Amino acid sequence: MRTDSSPDTDPSPGVLPAREHLLAGAGDAPVLDVVIPVYNEEQDLGPCVRRLHHHLVATFPYRFRITIADNASTDATPDVAASLAAALPAVQHARLEQKGRGRALRTVWSASDAPVLAYMDVDLSTDLNALLPLVAPLISGHSDLAIGSRLARSSRVVRGPKREFVSRVYNLILRGSLQARFSDAQCGFKAIRRDVAKVLLPLVEDSGWFFDTEMLVLAERAGLRIHEVPVDWVDDPDSTVHIVRTATDDLRGVWRVGRALAVGALPLDRLARPFGDDPRDRQVPGVPGGLARQLVGFCVVGALSTLAYLLLYSGFRTFTGSQVANALALLVSAVANTAANRRLTFGVRGRDRAVRHQAQGLVVFAIGLALTSGSLAALGAATTHPAHSTELAVLIAANLAATVLRFLLFRAWVFPEQSTPPAPTRPTYDHELETGR
Repeated sequence: MRTDSSPDTDPSPGVLPAREHLLAGAGDAPVLDVVIPVYNEEQDLGPCVRRLHHHLVATFPYRFRITIADNASTDATPDVAASLAAALPAVQHARLEQKGRGRALRTVWSASDAPVLAYMDVDLSTDLNALLPLVAPLISGHSDLAIGSRLARSSRVVRGPKREFVSRVYNLILRGSLQARFSDAQCGFKAIRRDVAKVLLPLVEDSGWFFDTEMLVLAERAGLRIHEVPVDWVDDPDSTVHIVRTATDDLRGVWRVGRALAVGALPLDRLARPFGDDPRDRQVPGVPGGLARQLVGFCVVGALSTLAYLLLYSGFRTFTGSQVANALALLVSAVANTAANRRLTFGVRGRDRAVRHQAQGLVVFAIGLALTSGSLAALGAATTHPAHSTELAVLIAANLAATVLRFLLFRAWVFPEQSTPPAPTRPTYDHELETGR
């Protein structure tokens, strides 16, 4: 993992570079590329693009581009888009022969040379004053993605009860099933850094309306930073979105992504803490690389495991002897401790070698059992009926010694540090603007 954020240091293959502030006026490419995906929007496209262009010219301090992504429209939308591109500077259009908002965003974003990529719905339901606050954290290097939220406390939203109900229920489903912490997955007002999109987009399967949600869930699970902006939003009563069909497709996507996350089928380790700007990953003189971060994670997991162990011991102790209660409590907490340290402390994801790691963890558990059981035996030899508080104090002391030994064995034997393998070849989409796929 990269720990030097200096621009003179090249990142390892397959690792995203450190987030850095984008310099104004550097290079010829625009800083921001705003994509507007459209399908049969010949009436609204012209006024909306002109309004967005005027707003950016008047308020945006960086170079920008507006890209109209036509999703196989069958009306005069392609002609309107071509006219706008000819009449307005920094406006271009792309034609795709297949429908799908996600397909349009993936295609245009993957081919763009702008370091910050955004999109918004053609109806411009979101107040454009939120655009600069949306992309500013990405330009500054603070965040990886940014979303507009209609469900934030300070947002001001005007829409009918039907859409309000559907939106809130959908976000509750995401929180309950995928443990999503972002507040609004469906607002058509999002942005992402291009270096993040380059690695994240190939992992996103959906090409329709669920594209946004899948991208956000994967980014959040990988530990990327998502910035939320409260927005003012007015519902478009003439929207052509089919609510029932879209909701059904979204639920299918929730099931697919949830299942993939449950079985560890997604290579999120490509994205996990990729930038090297986590304070826990800073190089400390005399400390091996990664040790500071691992110590923090191990201590947190260890504290929670110790609390669970003591609670389990107290519960088992009510109906069995101290040695049996100790063995049962230590076994249960050891399995959970190994699983938590595997993922959180040492960053191992997926099912590969999971059984082996648990088996090695049980060996470490046996060593801890010997230490704690020996301590209880010594206490029993010293006094016939020790108080329960005395037993717990002895077990805490023994567990501290076992914890130090457990960390050393985990780091050196169970989860030894390995060099980062080259990232597998990922498909690119640069050719899709020409092929329409």
